Amino acid sequence: MTTPRIKRALLSVSDKNGIVELGTELEALGVELISTGGTRRVLSDAGIEVRDISEVTEFPEMLDGRVKTLHPRVHGGLLGLLDNKEHRDTMEAHGIESIDLVVVNLYPFEETRARNGATDEEIIEQIDIGGPAMIRSAAKNWRFTAVVTDPDDYSSLLAELRESDTTIGEGMRRRLAGKAFLRTNRYDAAIASYFAETESESQGVADDDKASDSVTDFSLNLPFGQGMRYGENPHQEARFFGSFAGIFDHLHGKELSYNNVIDLSAAALLSLEFTEPTVVIVKHTNPCGVGSSEDLVDAWKKAFATDTASPFGGIVSVNREVTPELAREINEIFTEVIVAPSFAEEALDLLRKKKNRRLLTVNQDRLRASTQEPQLKTVPGGLLMQDYDSELFGEEGMTVVTKREPTEEEWKSLAFAWRVAKHVKSNAIVYAGVDRTLGVGAGQMSRVDSAMIAARKAEKAGLDLQGSAVASDAFFPFADGLLEAVEAGATAAIQPGGSIRDDEVIAAANERGIAMVMTGMRHFKH
Repeated sequence: MTTPRIKRALLSVSDKNGIVELGTELEALGVELISTGGTRRVLSDAGIEVRDISEVTEFPEMLDGRVKTLHPRVHGGLLGLLDNKEHRDTMEAHGIESIDLVVVNLYPFEETRARNGATDEEIIEQIDIGGPAMIRSAAKNWRFTAVVTDPDDYSSLLAELRESDTTIGEGMRRRLAGKAFLRTNRYDAAIASYFAETESESQGVADDDKASDSVTDFSLNLPFGQGMRYGENPHQEARFFGSFAGIFDHLHGKELSYNNVIDLSAAALLSLEFTEPTVVIVKHTNPCGVGSSEDLVDAWKKAFATDTASPFGGIVSVNREVTPELAREINEIFTEVIVAPSFAEEALDLLRKKKNRRLLTVNQDRLRASTQEPQLKTVPGGLLMQDYDSELFGEEGMTVVTKREPTEEEWKSLAFAWRVAKHVKSNAIVYAGVDRTLGVGAGQMSRVDSAMIAARKAEKAGLDLQGSAVASDAFFPFADGLLEAVEAGATAAIQPGGSIRDDEVIAAANERGIAMVMTGMRHFKH
């Protein structure tokens, strides 16, 4: 095909990053610029000659800017086939000029929706109409109208124009058109998800089946994020799609693996459960130690002492800035990843000395916001979707069900154990004190086995379980699991309740003088 020169470009962007530089270069290449509203003002203020879109349409922008580019002189210029004489004659008869390049990015719907406190009216106003219409028109007519939707493509676009006498090759045109359709697909999916979510809310959550059935279709389209070295095993290829870099910033170390991403996500999410300074150590998605203290070194020592073997090659998450003192302690063992909100400069210098260790910062607000998105799991033939497990307790909170109430110290230990147990693979048993884990039993087919394993690990670590609290992520189906924990030294227990044998379990606790509370909410984790 004959590649047409770029003579006229329409620029209309919400994200203004790089638009002045792009406009300056296009003007220098002799390209006539047309623009809208805020984009036109930014370009004009920079001294760039630009025509207002209303000069092209001979219609003013109206309805608070809702209508400005929805006009035959815009879409005719985008969709006209320049190798078709009938199209050219029609365009000439109606005063329609061809538009050879469109640079458009969309109103920030996704960002507005994610913002705390955004009203329904504010979110609705960020649904772009003219932008997607122009993108789709240009992308359909990619042979004659090039379309750019991502500021990251500005530099390669300009390089092509400079090197090819203001033309854009077929390969780049097709790539940009495909990328444009992916962008509108993602945009529409986000809007559809918002309406489905608000529909479910309007129906109320009391009727669970009705709320679930209100979402009858689901569309997912995510941008490529980064390649993984491999998947769970070296023979498996892996990639990441989405906005991982918007939550985590990779400061140092080699490329993340598939398993690294899963593990560091698990560690960072567990850190969100604690407001006090806390260190979390994770191995294979399960916490092997958690400790809290105003002194982060002390918190580290508590977490590490839970299991002194498993942290080697593990993931460390801290919910405060990593201090030089903490960095020196962690540096004593081999860790795959350290993730924290920030690192003191001296700490960063020290930790960077091990070139293969990955260091990442986490934006905790964005991480917390990500938990509002549904969780997905692939299964043969499709996807399972569920809400993120964001709560700790049922409506009644923690309810004492035994004759003896927990002591003040036991209450603190119970709360600590419960926050950790929420993040342990089922069947989960966690022994804890007021500010540290003492033993973790994860992923067993039997809850009794989890209780025994957690107790054995505590014994191996030299930790005394006498007077500890024990948390079970789901109910004790029989009294045996609770009694195993009591034999190990636990004097208080926390569990969801809900078993048909709750009375038997409560009776066993009363016989042993154990305080037990029920949460009314389980945290079973596959």
